Amino acid sequence: MSVKSIEESLSKDKLNELKQQWLNELKTSQILSVPDEPPQTDSQVPVSAIQCLINDEKMVQCLKSSKSEIYMPFDFIQNYFDVYGKMKHYDGYDRFEFQQSNAKDVYNPKTPYTYSGVFMTFETSNVEARDRVKCISGITGVPLSTQWHIEGYYYGIQIAQFGMSHYSKHMTQKPPTKQVYENAEESVQPRWTFSNKNCLVEKKKDFERNSQVIKFTTPDSIPLGSGASLVLGNTMEFILSFDLKMVANGSLSVVLETNDKMKQYTIHYITNSLVIDYDLKSNIYYGIGPSSTWRHMARDLLTDLKKGIGISTTRHAKKVKVVIQKVSRLIVRGRGYIDNVTLSSSEHLTQFFDASQWMYLNQDKETGGWKNYVERKLEGFEAIPSGWISAMGQGQGMSVLSRAYHVFHDPKYIVALSRALQPFTKSSEQGGVRATFLKTYTWYEEYPTKPSSFVLNGFMYSLIGLYDFKSLLEHEFGFGSNGEPPKLYHDGMTSLTAMLPLYDGGSHTFYDLRHFMLHTSPNVARWGYHVTHLSQLVLLYSVSREPVLKKFINNWSGYLKGKVAKHN
Repeated sequence: MSVKSIEESLSKDKLNELKQQWLNELKTSQILSVPDEPPQTDSQVPVSAIQCLINDEKMVQCLKSSKSEIYMPFDFIQNYFDVYGKMKHYDGYDRFEFQQSNAKDVYNPKTPYTYSGVFMTFETSNVEARDRVKCISGITGVPLSTQWHIEGYYYGIQIAQFGMSHYSKHMTQKPPTKQVYENAEESVQPRWTFSNKNCLVEKKKDFERNSQVIKFTTPDSIPLGSGASLVLGNTMEFILSFDLKMVANGSLSVVLETNDKMKQYTIHYITNSLVIDYDLKSNIYYGIGPSSTWRHMARDLLTDLKKGIGISTTRHAKKVKVVIQKVSRLIVRGRGYIDNVTLSSSEHLTQFFDASQWMYLNQDKETGGWKNYVERKLEGFEAIPSGWISAMGQGQGMSVLSRAYHVFHDPKYIVALSRALQPFTKSSEQGGVRATFLKTYTWYEEYPTKPSSFVLNGFMYSLIGLYDFKSLLEHEFGFGSNGEPPKLYHDGMTSLTAMLPLYDGGSHTFYDLRHFMLHTSPNVARWGYHVTHLSQLVLLYSVSREPVLKKFINNWSGYLKGKVAKHN
């Protein structure tokens, strides 16, 4: 079909529309190439419609300029080549910004990496906001995952990342703003109101805590949301923390005013085992267990609100845009004690402690592993039955516990760290994470598949965890280069430097080695994982100075900008 016949087949309005669409990009192109000259006017750039046949398979409507240059629609280029672009306006002009990848910045530490410092770029992570996080458990204070099972389960990797995110934020953010509303050191009568004449609030000396606390008593018959009420009225800080001890079943409720048509929601924290529930009206429920001993709790009220409203029957939580405008009041019901009621802008160290405590309490004492009680299926491999151990989980668990010991100096974390080494010494068949590539190179498996899958990012996370524990022993206990942690780390680094070329695809990286193990097409890493690979190499190079790592850092950084390996 000739260009003339194509033009005749299009209406005048359609042709003008196509011309106008591409004139903007022609302007942009000329501005970028000749910045000192004014852009040409529409009448100076004659264009005509033309069809482009793509690889003898697909026809795309394009434009041709008077210089015989062909212009293709970006929506075709974007989908066909998996690239990215968007319009921007600055310096008085519209510009179209084209990117080879949509990846975030690569980890580039300002200070040397250390087991006591920020973990990679986790200070920018918000684990609890992920759509595959069901909620933050009221019983443990850590996330429940729905990534592979809709009911929700504890996933050690996600919990470790939650902990390291809050630790890293604690290290990098300004101290939080706080408002203390009740610490039992002053008169309590003006602050509390009651929905029933039989409700009682009084100050008591607690000899276990060696301080004054608030004792509350309300009738068992009153409904949720009724009882002794403490006015808060905070419009700025939405992280609620308190110390709580319940003598009998009861609840702690928080009333929130929101931008959702000026609607009030109430979050009820109840002394039972409920995970999360929502009545589809205005009440959200979290179980906090019996809480029969003193417990310090920190709840992100906005996260709890969004997870409640967004509760879903699928593995992905619904997106919710609700905003808290005021934390109105707190209501206690039942019989118990409360102290240090505070609203703050953050409670990162408390949330890090909750993650550290979970890692300690939920480590299998016999194997030293953090078991994942969910079946895992990787395409092409046999399903991994529930109860498997991940090298990535072991590594990230060690990164958390190394920092926990640094902060809290509790020897129980050293015990847990030592136990966590055991899976690295046993094969997957023996319940461990160790594999061998070509009967030569030691590898630590993120997923204990049959055959081994050799996932790269999980392996490098395990090396970082081993390095953290090794460094902790060296700096705080004076251990040298001998012992299990240095040996496991050294064996893994030897394998990494030898096997890195197998993950280089010339323009992307490979997620794993299934193309080698299963003789299938390679599993190309999406850009997010490619940046993770790069960031991990940057970290490991910073502590090892291995020249091979530097070479691949340079090559893989180039892939983000469209640079590819040389052709023959």
